[in-house]
Amino acid sequence: MKKISRRSFLAATAAMAALGLTGCGGSKDGTVDLTFQIWDVFQRDGMQAMCDAYTALHPEVTIEVQVTSWDEYWTKLEAATMAKQAPDIFWMHTNEILKYADNDKLVDCSEIVDKSHFSDISLANASGSDGVLYAVPKDKDTVGLVYNKEMFDAAGVSYPDDTWTWDTLVEASQKIYDATGYYGYMAYGDDQLGYWNFVYQAGGSILTEDKTRANFTDPATEMAMDFYIGLQKNDWCPNQTYFAETSPGTAFFSGKGAMFLEGDWNILPELQNYPDMVGKWDVAVLPKCPNPLSGDGRATISNGLSYATTKTNKHLDVVMDVLKFFGSAEGQQIQGESGAAIPAYVGLEDSWVGCFEQYPVNITCFIDMFDYCVQSVNNAARPEWKTPVSDTLLKIYTGDLTLDEGLEQMQEIVDTASAEYYGDE
Repeated sequence: MKKISRRSFLAATAAMAALGLTGCGGSKDGTVDLTFQIWDVFQRDGMQAMCDAYTALHPEVTIEVQVTSWDEYWTKLEAATMAKQAPDIFWMHTNEILKYADNDKLVDCSEIVDKSHFSDISLANASGSDGVLYAVPKDKDTVGLVYNKEMFDAAGVSYPDDTWTWDTLVEASQKIYDATGYYGYMAYGDDQLGYWNFVYQAGGSILTEDKTRANFTDPATEMAMDFYIGLQKNDWCPNQTYFAETSPGTAFFSGKGAMFLEGDWNILPELQNYPDMVGKWDVAVLPKCPNPLSGDGRATISNGLSYATTKTNKHLDVVMDVLKFFGSAEGQQIQGESGAAIPAYVGLEDSWVGCFEQYPVNITCFIDMFDYCVQSVNNAARPEWKTPVSDTLLKIYTGDLTLDEGLEQMQEIVDTASAEYYGDE
């Protein structure tokens, strides 16, 4: 594989005065005031609790958690990084980390992370294309099948369990639709919360093993895509036009559908946001492929965020010590107990599970699926190919492209974008 060429960031266009992302507040009277930027308001309290725990150990350091929306986060972070005014600490997502790491913007965190406490996937999610750890693993996740128990009861269908296959999913959806008139499984044309899981269950993949090319024309990948896209042909499944206006979660919690895929990070907020629905729904492991071309038919996509800082940070020694704490058992335990997310630190999963004791939900299914999880799909070119691939997928759904035509185009989109980083080999 050719060495990845570094690509310059896009010119920062946002006016610096409008930036919501700002660097450290400086020091005064021997104190250091740091800023910590995130994009999820639900996790604010958990992140602040972790920061406050560090301050309790180091009273001279204060850390303010700031929240901005996902839509603005990356534009502002890029502009702030270019201007050397990045927040002291910020979240990194797998979609973006390679751009920052491969362009030499992030600090090597290898020396402050005890890798023995993190899975290979968690470490990979926090690494650059060169395999160096440029962030501290924060959390990890899996994707489960959320289902409406009342609709299952009305249709006389047994609840999903680990014996379910794609065939069971289809059969149950049809019976629920026939009995209630509501949608069965809502097959949203998403990647992480949709077809990616089915592709890996079938034994296929989105990228080749070395991540330099797409794998959409692989027989197993094509088989899974054919199945998943074909679900829309059933009366019990909404089409993608429906999902353009209504998310599967919105449809589910408004009583319009019986099943959808959901990430563990959304379960606690949904339990809190829909109190009248508590006890009426539950979650199960994903159905497996009944006839995989390789493997045992089980897979779920696993992603994970990380904590990072830039090389130009004015208080780098202090920030690195904070990041070391964030990656420690104590820091990760605080995150888990806050319900923010499943700690990336292996062995602390129960700290997150314990947040659900008051709720009648099978939350441990998300932990069980780590046994066969697959790293979320990513390579250095993903920011370039993600949207064009999604647009092409929609053309298959609408019939503007056949499955073969669409997969060929998706293959070409990824390969062309990836060649700029990895060469044509």
